[in-house]
Amino acid sequence: MKLLKRFIFTYVAMMMVIGPARAESPVDGTRNAGDAAKDASVYGTITEKTPSIPQYFSWINNTNEGSTESQTLTNLEFFKWLHDEYGMNLGIYAWDAGNIDSANYYGNMQSDRFNRQFPNGWDEIGGLAKSFSCRLGLWGGPDGFGNTPEEEQARIDLLVSLCRDYGLQLFKFDAVCTQLRDEKQTSFAKAMTECRKYAPDLVVLNHRLNLGVAKPHATTFLWGGAETYIDVHMRNQTTAPHNRAGALSRGLPPGLQRLTEDHGVCISSCLDFWEDDLVLQGFNRSLILAPEIYGNPWLLRDDEFAKLSRIFNLHFRNREILVNGMVLPETYGSNAVARGDESTRFITLRNLSWSPVTYKVKLDEEIGLTDDGPVEVRRYHPSERILGTFDHGQSVAVEVPPFRSYLMMATTKPCEEVGVVGCDYEVVRDTQDKPILIKLLGMPGAETTVSLKPGHRSFGSAFLGEEESKDLLRGEVTLKFPGEPIAMPWHKLMTKLEPVDVPSDAQQLYEATCFSAENNALEVQSLHRSGPTSIPQVQAARDAFFDQELFWRRGIWDKYLFDGNPETFFSVLHYGRDKRLDGGSLRVDMGKLEAVDRLSIDALFPSTDMNQPASMLNADVSDDLVTWKSITLEKADRPTRTARVADIGQNGGTCELMDANVLTWEATLPEAMRFRYVRIPNAPERVAEFEAWNADEKIAASEWHATNLFAPFSAAAPVAAWQAETEIADNVAESSYLCVALDGKHGANKAYAALRVDGKWIGASQRAPSFPCVAWEYPGRSQASNDTHYFPITDDMRGKKIDVVVLGLAGGSAEITPHVWVTSYQAPNESISLRLE
Repeated sequence: MKLLKRFIFTYVAMMMVIGPARAESPVDGTRNAGDAAKDASVYGTITEKTPSIPQYFSWINNTNEGSTESQTLTNLEFFKWLHDEYGMNLGIYAWDAGNIDSANYYGNMQSDRFNRQFPNGWDEIGGLAKSFSCRLGLWGGPDGFGNTPEEEQARIDLLVSLCRDYGLQLFKFDAVCTQLRDEKQTSFAKAMTECRKYAPDLVVLNHRLNLGVAKPHATTFLWGGAETYIDVHMRNQTTAPHNRAGALSRGLPPGLQRLTEDHGVCISSCLDFWEDDLVLQGFNRSLILAPEIYGNPWLLRDDEFAKLSRIFNLHFRNREILVNGMVLPETYGSNAVARGDESTRFITLRNLSWSPVTYKVKLDEEIGLTDDGPVEVRRYHPSERILGTFDHGQSVAVEVPPFRSYLMMATTKPCEEVGVVGCDYEVVRDTQDKPILIKLLGMPGAETTVSLKPGHRSFGSAFLGEEESKDLLRGEVTLKFPGEPIAMPWHKLMTKLEPVDVPSDAQQLYEATCFSAENNALEVQSLHRSGPTSIPQVQAARDAFFDQELFWRRGIWDKYLFDGNPETFFSVLHYGRDKRLDGGSLRVDMGKLEAVDRLSIDALFPSTDMNQPASMLNADVSDDLVTWKSITLEKADRPTRTARVADIGQNGGTCELMDANVLTWEATLPEAMRFRYVRIPNAPERVAEFEAWNADEKIAASEWHATNLFAPFSAAAPVAAWQAETEIADNVAESSYLCVALDGKHGANKAYAALRVDGKWIGASQRAPSFPCVAWEYPGRSQASNDTHYFPITDDMRGKKIDVVVLGLAGGSAEITPHVWVTSYQAPNESISLRLE
């Protein structure tokens, strides 16, 4: 009886705070206008028909330690640059964990921790965001209401002040902090009700929470529960020409519900084909937060920021009609969706196979296009093209490239977007008060006639390259794209591999990949992929990320071996766990042959480390991967040196410093030896420095590269092999690469691919899922089947016959069918710039 009375009391109290539950009202529209107004006063104005809000959130820009004032301002300057340069609208910049709350921690804006991170508070941050019409969001826990009425009110006051004083539009409440106690459900409801008095459009994200009777106050649920950090939380399940096939295979929320959250698109690791992922997130699912990105978008190449902005801008301009969606028949492929109104439809398609697929799109009620009249059809992705004007009810055949998404628009209205008839193109910049920039695209050597469709604009001048073209404004012009025609298709199956005996050069083939690949953090690999930037705001955001203490103290970049700083190191540990395969081996490629008469390494041994350092380290050196010579590095008898190292907590977010002894091992050679490659099995866990000298002169290491997780060849011990010969054409498309796809079971990290070209061995530089790495946020994921290995085609490979070899290692499985494709990230178009003023 007491329990029953307590339940009744709690229920009545809850209803007094939150009013009638709205669980169904925003979705099914069954409540009347009075009820809807009453709901809005408590639950806010966000409904299933609210246009999407574009968002960035900062997870894996920082982990549970949180961001800082300077880093946040730097990131916001990047997004302001995108706004000013490309007109990109970002609705919400959301801090993720660690800025007020963190894992198992509830904070406030008066704490020492907050003041260390944000010594000047949030006034400047809020002002900078507001300068480009962006609002703030915040990660936190659902509780923090304490155990007394005073503590509860303090938490409510904090949350309310964020909405009142800083215009906060989003709370992301996450069970990583804690769950909400049952007895605090009314407190949570009261807090959200009070917050919405100042932010009626407040978005409340429910990440794995049991909110109980306060559940109606949450705007969304987490669909699928999946984070999208590529090759960390999301990876390919099939072979594919890139690492994002798993992300592109995601389905649809039940009933196309928009008040859910798909965790957005991670732009931090494995960047290629990020735009295909974002097209599906923004136009296919088109949830309340869309387009939504997180991580480190400043790691993109300079030329990719225009595409990022273009996707955001297209969505923003059409956000009002993108709230209406319908799933298309199976003839359109898996999870195809059309969104829009009776006169304009955006259709998203996808192809998750190795060959192009053609779909027929019917321009009528089948895609939701009910208005009569001529229909203009445009493709917006993978590249843009005006496909033509067709009769209502006519079918249009469109080809979707392998493992890509596809975005097209069909409209009976005059299209307001500027476009070009006669070739593919990319709108680079379409920003108010700036000249419009467009890249006209065509295959090398191709000739075509183009004309301009200005949309709702009028232009006084047009420039093709640096030459003014009045003809383009008056009618049409003929263009010839530079370059020589390509002899072979840029995407094709090259060959299939057949089983063979393990070759005599298996060690060279295996070591080629171990020296070519990376074990660096995936963000470092992204930096190497994209190259330097010429944009100050991009460089500043990159620096803010890589220079943060918790990044460099993790030991997740091989460059720390060669920087002369005893407190930086290259580690095999991830949150205290050794990630080496079969004991691992430290490998250093010096880039070219060097004459060496002294070799040394420094390693760090924290005072808490119970492992006794070895008195000697055995190393092998080689100039060609064929002949290896052994040398011994002996522990030097030197005065004890110390350095400070970090003990990174199991879930990140802590950086407890401790003393470590710096130990040195050296090999002094009686005479100089010439070699390029060094491998040291069972090297120390934290190697701080790797140095080589000749005649007392230290050899420059700026081009050196190291890995530390791959197994020694003696442990790899290949037991199976597959091989085929193929030939690369002289004028194969620029930026082409080979994909060696291993369909079937091979065991986790138990199959390696390599090439023989002119008597040399070329290892795979990348793999999907990625090769093992010492990770930034969470360990990368390997899998026991369907790996794909990638080889960029270099000038040395053009016009050559090559052997493609796959080695199956001891302990793995040989149930694979390897096949080889040549492909390119983008169609190998040449471009001509168009500027409209």
